[in-house]
Amino acid sequence: MSSLPQTMTRRAVVGGVAATGVAAALTTGTPAAAAAAEPSPAALLPADPLLHLLRRATFGPSPASIAEIRRLGATAWLDRQLSPASITDQVAEGVVARLPLARLSATEIRSRVAAGTLKQYSWDPMWQLSWAAVARAIWSERQLLEVMADFWSNHLNVTCPQGDVWDSRIDYDTMIRQNALGTFAGLLKASARHPAMLTYLDNRFSSKAAPNENYGRELLELHTVGMAYTEADVQHAARLLTGLTVDNTTGKYRYDPAIHATGAVRVLAFQHANTTAAGGEAAVLELLDYLAMHQTTARRIVTKLCVRFVADEPPASLITTLIKVYLDNRTAIVPVLRALFTSAEFAASAGAKTRTPFEDLAATVRTLGYGPAATGTKFLESLYWMARDAGQAPLNWGPPNGYPDVAAAWSSPSGLLVRWNFHLSIAAGWWPDTLARPANLLTGMVGTLPATYGALIEATSARLLGIAPAAAQTAALAEFYGKTPASPLKANDPAAGWMYPYLMGMLLNSPSFALR
Repeated sequence: MSSLPQTMTRRAVVGGVAATGVAAALTTGTPAAAAAAEPSPAALLPADPLLHLLRRATFGPSPASIAEIRRLGATAWLDRQLSPASITDQVAEGVVARLPLARLSATEIRSRVAAGTLKQYSWDPMWQLSWAAVARAIWSERQLLEVMADFWSNHLNVTCPQGDVWDSRIDYDTMIRQNALGTFAGLLKASARHPAMLTYLDNRFSSKAAPNENYGRELLELHTVGMAYTEADVQHAARLLTGLTVDNTTGKYRYDPAIHATGAVRVLAFQHANTTAAGGEAAVLELLDYLAMHQTTARRIVTKLCVRFVADEPPASLITTLIKVYLDNRTAIVPVLRALFTSAEFAASAGAKTRTPFEDLAATVRTLGYGPAATGTKFLESLYWMARDAGQAPLNWGPPNGYPDVAAAWSSPSGLLVRWNFHLSIAAGWWPDTLARPANLLTGMVGTLPATYGALIEATSARLLGIAPAAAQTAALAEFYGKTPASPLKANDPAAGWMYPYLMGMLLNSPSFALR
């Protein structure tokens, strides 16, 4: 929480109330002295390996998930998360059930269009899918699955909503979820034969008469080996991929041998005679298996996983270890994740990751322990627009490379202010105003009324951040209310009533909460 003084001296208006007038209590000597006293990021977090695992393997610790991992222990908790089918998920499934269009196949969407109950090219199913992503990130018990679904949705990005995939984007999300904890080879092959990907990257329009290089290039550059290819590799991949298309009548994937370009191809060290049009699809699958098992692909995949779960600049030792796990297990993801989360490098990485805007939003609701509204979906729409205003509406990244996952990409004063505003708005119940919150917010957060302002601040910080603030920070927060830490707290004090959310908001604005 070392930059809390900076938070308050910028005179930023958070939710309409200026957090000012406390700089003197928070600063220590000269700016140089304050900088010298700056703690390491790890010091801003509780030294608790269970909470460290929750911060990384979920969209943020919730009171329920903290209780669960303390009851099960790290190993059993991780085993459970790596077997998501064994986890009942009634709350999230109940909320998603309010979004019936978010679960439709392409056939069902087209049937509704034919019946006149849905307009052709309607974005409504994609909007509902986007809101469902919010619901699942916040309230799903299958948190690691949701994190991995988000990871793969970025790695194999198909922008949502996007006009050309109006009938297939919902099913693409289903495919991602089905393969998120399987093998990368299986996921890559499912993606390559999905109407959404074939449409998004133009392969459905590629033919032997006019091969389109878009998907072939992104298959190599973004999905597998990275920049380790030549233009000839792209051209050969594009030729081999011809025939993988979409049926215009049904909207389903089909292989069309009539438009497949035959003839020998070479992509990196992969060679195939490709002599018959009928064998073109099988040849493509061989290429995809080759690419999935390529040493360079292994390095890219495990490096991205390390960036997501360990550090923006992950340790080379961990990458080397995980490459071997990935290849030894024929691209299976679960062994890689298990090795990652149980590694010494992961244990030592506290403070090395910062939450992205959407993660910050989801973590806010999860940390507060607020539940979904009893009915309706407006609260999901509100949360989605908050994420969009912060720059990261789920599934909505435009280019094919997916949202960035490093702190530098999200560092801006305007983005920080958006986060501060939604921290307070959500905590206070201003917007969304229908989330399930405690009837008495203070006692719902910390139990009985603390005796002093210092005790209130410390208890709330422990509840929301898992760590107590330093004495100077406690004093500064007390001064926000015109008090000292030793000042008695009365039940009718504003700090125990209508002004309590401001304390919650300021703590959520701290660097401790910003860290993943």
